[in-house]
Amino acid sequence: MIDPKRPYSRIAIDKIFGTRKKAMQKEALIRGSDGLALYTDCYTGQILRGGERYDYEHIRSSEMLHSKYKHILTDEQIALVVNCPENVSVTLRTINQSKLKQLMEDWMTKSNNITKHNINLKLTLSNLKIADEGIERMVNSLMK
Repeated sequence: MIDPKRPYSRIAIDKIFGTRKKAMQKEALIRGSDGLALYTDCYTGQILRGGERYDYEHIRSSEMLHSKYKHILTDEQIALVVNCPENVSVTLRTINQSKLKQLMEDWMTKSNNITKHNINLKLTLSNLKIADEGIERMVNSLMK
């Protein structure tokens, strides 16, 4: 039985997040082909290399997704949704720390975040759409 009033917990989310990050790191090392990981920032399009200050990013926050789906999914299922490949990417640490748990759409409307962080609006909106579609696919597959 699913308790729709249960509190947010990151235990299951973090377990799968760790697995997702390891897989991403392995792929990034292959792309880098020189022993350094090679990523593209999901919001700026900037090339990021191993050793630079970047973070793995849930494009749609785990807390928001937990709140949205806790009435129909278990914590383990929510962890799969949160960590679907389309919702996990890489961004500069400065962006991740500034954004926190805010919706990217809300964060971009505040102050001068787009110019201050050199956000590529077209890329960002595309990645938000891809994340939303991946999340929806994952939820639908878990509901079958």
